[in-house]
Amino acid sequence: MRGVGEHGDESAQLMVQAKALVKRFGDTEAVRGVDVEVRRGEAFGFLGPNGAGKSSTMRMIGCVSPRSDGELTVLGADPDTDGPRIRARLGVVPQQDNLDGELTVRQNLQVYGRYFGLSRAHVRAKATELLDFAQLGDRENDEVESLSGGMKRRLTIARSLVNDPELLLLDEPTTGLDPQARHLLWDRLFRLKSRGVTLIITTHYMDEAEQLCDRLVVMDGGLIAAEGSPAELIARYSTREVLELRFAPGEQDGVATTLDGIAERVEVLPDRLLLYTRHGESALETAYQRGVRPVSSLVRRSTLEDVFLTLTGRTLVD
Repeated sequence: MRGVGEHGDESAQLMVQAKALVKRFGDTEAVRGVDVEVRRGEAFGFLGPNGAGKSSTMRMIGCVSPRSDGELTVLGADPDTDGPRIRARLGVVPQQDNLDGELTVRQNLQVYGRYFGLSRAHVRAKATELLDFAQLGDRENDEVESLSGGMKRRLTIARSLVNDPELLLLDEPTTGLDPQARHLLWDRLFRLKSRGVTLIITTHYMDEAEQLCDRLVVMDGGLIAAEGSPAELIARYSTREVLELRFAPGEQDGVATTLDGIAERVEVLPDRLLLYTRHGESALETAYQRGVRPVSSLVRRSTLEDVFLTLTGRTLVD
């Protein structure tokens, strides 16, 4: 099925296109002129610390918050003039579950489906399909309040699919879930992507971004600090490996100068040193040759978290 504004040309492959996009709240500029393109069928991520502008950008894409300046098209249409038609083709998973606790699991799906003007027969069949997708078929007649956090999250995602959206917006989809629930949700999202659903995700979990996102942007202070695939960003902003040397509190400060020249960059943390290098084992051997004796050592591959902290810093932003 064609989305709003599709005409079969190359531009139809762009589900979202933003140019110099701005969002102001009074004198505060939450989004300060960002350029973003999301292609059909990809999983695209927004990463950034609190206050970076991720949620404000997502709300503009979701057609629930008007832009202050710049250009924005979603499904080939302008949210300012075609908001209702665009929203009819979107699925939205908010950061906080907003299920109806007084309804059963199945009723949450069927009642929501009726908001889109779908027939009762269609939403009944769709609810059965989505219950199987979310692995909630055995709980369909239970009230929502009896579900675990992971089950509620799966139900929220299932509900967002009741209108067969081409574009699914997920705001912090696995926050607060245990590892098993997170991995089950990842599996559900992989299945959606394999069906051709385009995903836009905000997340604070770097491993989640590496697992799910084909491309992503790192936002900081309302601006885009970096853009690319996880592998591209790691190659651009970090090193192939990281050597972690742990010390007793206070000992690492005096050791840092001993390690000059061993790594491309050395970061001093309260309990350890991080040595960014292409060859962690070689760096560790050299450190021992120079008399460095850490409490423990670890050589690991560089991750998206290393990139994120390099670009945005380690200072907590409230």
